[in-house]
Amino acid sequence: MDWVRGEAIGHGSFGKVSFAVPRKQSTLFSSSMVVKSSSASRSATLMNEKLILDEINGCPQIINCLGDSYTYENGEKLYNVLLEYAPGGALSEKVKNSIERKLPEIEIRKYTKSLLKGLHYIHKRGYVHCDIKPQNILLGANGQVKIADFGLAKRSNSIKGDNSRGELRGTPLYMSPEMVTAGEQDTPADIWALGCVVAEMAAGVPVWGYSDIAKLLMTIGVGDQLPEIPEELSEEGKDFLEKCFVKDPRKRWSAEMLLKHEFVADQMDDTVTLNDERYNSAAPSTSPRCPFDFPDWASGDSAESTVTSSITSLPSPAFQELIHFNGGSWSTSPTERLQVLLVGDENRPESDWSVADDWISVR
Repeated sequence: MDWVRGEAIGHGSFGKVSFAVPRKQSTLFSSSMVVKSSSASRSATLMNEKLILDEINGCPQIINCLGDSYTYENGEKLYNVLLEYAPGGALSEKVKNSIERKLPEIEIRKYTKSLLKGLHYIHKRGYVHCDIKPQNILLGANGQVKIADFGLAKRSNSIKGDNSRGELRGTPLYMSPEMVTAGEQDTPADIWALGCVVAEMAAGVPVWGYSDIAKLLMTIGVGDQLPEIPEELSEEGKDFLEKCFVKDPRKRWSAEMLLKHEFVADQMDDTVTLNDERYNSAAPSTSPRCPFDFPDWASGDSAESTVTSSITSLPSPAFQELIHFNGGSWSTSPTERLQVLLVGDENRPESDWSVADDWISVR
């Protein structure tokens, strides 16, 4: 497909996001598209996203991939992926821009059902998203959920030949206990992250109120503490989150099981009108793609703005500090592994959690 790069609407460590306009109008391609671009020499993550989107195409709750291409611009070879444009912006922005900075339960139920449909489809196709969070959930023109950003996605551990067990992927605020303590990231990890998103829609803030990465990881990975379930939710909503926030991933409910839960089962329409005067979707949404890039929420535990983490499958030296091995295997206990991870040992200095790259802002 022949297209022209339009206005830039986002940027980050991987490259840039721009509007893309077809040179010739076609019924096969929408005039409302965006293009993700990165240097061809550093395009592994973007290529992974394209390959996975091709594998899971056909689901209305997943952002649609429209093709890819190489271009030469300003003397540089770029790899480009054309994607459906979601004019409603990110779910994180809708929550933050609402009058009460949280959503009414009727809308939470609809968004949750739509998210479950998308996750069920992804999991049935043998993949794990690995980075479910409000910034990666976009809203289409009719308010329908569009799961996006599959750069960190991978094949499920249950798929024969998968060698990614032990890699640390995702954003710490939404990581599951088994991810933090043992590097396990299969479909149940997406369900834990879904629970974090649902609770955030209801409370208006993330389930963990820590800006201290050490305290956050220790809380998630060690002990019996679970995310706080918002009091604002109905009994059905609280029960739904209890099914998501189960420490043992083997006992956590699946997307298919949760679709039958009474919190979402009676939702006939999983779209939400976007032109509600309570919301202002004109503000750009943010999709952090850098080390420890927490969303910009106010926190009583932090005197400074917080930062977030997106851990790739090919860790940079900064990322490798988060992935600690003893003789090629995980530490013998979660506490031991987290202590070494956070404070170092005789073979490894204390980790530097302050590393940060650019943000991506996409509206």
